[in-house]
Amino acid sequence: MTIADDWIPHRRASDRELVGWIRPVGDVWQAMSLFAQPITDPVDWDVAEDALENASLAWMAEPWILVRDGQPIRVRLTEFRPDIDGSPGRVVVKTDDFGAIDVPYELIALPWPPPAELRPLTEADRVAPWR
Repeated sequence: MTIADDWIPHRRASDRELVGWIRPVGDVWQAMSLFAQPITDPVDWDVAEDALENASLAWMAEPWILVRDGQPIRVRLTEFRPDIDGSPGRVVVKTDDFGAIDVPYELIALPWPPPAELRPLTEADRVAPWR
């Protein structure tokens, strides 16, 4: 999904940070994440706005899983740029170094919005920390 012309950027009131978009869905609205994924079902404007105001950006600092060549690998988001004003966006991840400064890592550039192969880490993934 890409950002349509009728999507309205929503910036957090406290610091003006872009936290997502609100898009029209018929006569109601839907809050969309920075990855252009639904945060809410279609709802009234104030509910969509509240969902985005209360959305934390902490998810960007969490570990993620990138399925590559059929294998899940643990990665971290390092760069995120939405597709805005005709400029192509991208997401860059790096293989997780688990905080070690002497571990080699790989940077991997992905399109924006990111493909389904990039997903949040789940509890099942946490059982195997080497991923």
